[in-house]
Amino acid sequence: MHSAFSFPRLIIVCGLPGSGKTTHAKSLEEKFGGVRFAPDEWLAALGLNLWDEQARASVESLQWTQAQQLLALGLTVIIEWGTWSRSERDRLRKDARKLGALVELHYLDEPFEVLYKRIKSRGMEKPPIQREQLVEWFEIFQAPTAEEIALFDEPTG
Repeated sequence: MHSAFSFPRLIIVCGLPGSGKTTHAKSLEEKFGGVRFAPDEWLAALGLNLWDEQARASVESLQWTQAQQLLALGLTVIIEWGTWSRSERDRLRKDARKLGALVELHYLDEPFEVLYKRIKSRGMEKPPIQREQLVEWFEIFQAPTAEEIALFDEPTG
């Protein structure tokens, strides 16, 4: 597999459940020949609970270790974690830049009702995401500001 770029590139796909992260990340993976990291897929493959925060943190840590190795090899990496906090996005950006990578932020923003409708129609999560959970997540999600977005490289895809 060859990267579509002659330099390493980290693409962070940011958004809440139902925002289209997986669809977007898969299209980027195909378009750029990148390697996509999605914790939900790994948790499911390992038979672990999607809501186990400790397991999720361990999977994301392992994925980030692998991602940095791929960036060091000059490849394109797509992180599909949701990256709900500014501090998490800052850490990924700074770590990737230390490896000489360009870093893009793809923020997928949808209204609450669109997110909830998509989540219900896909019926993917076990147990299902409840409306109250999404309300809580909507409140704690730190949407990227224009100032933060300016810290990233211009998206190519």
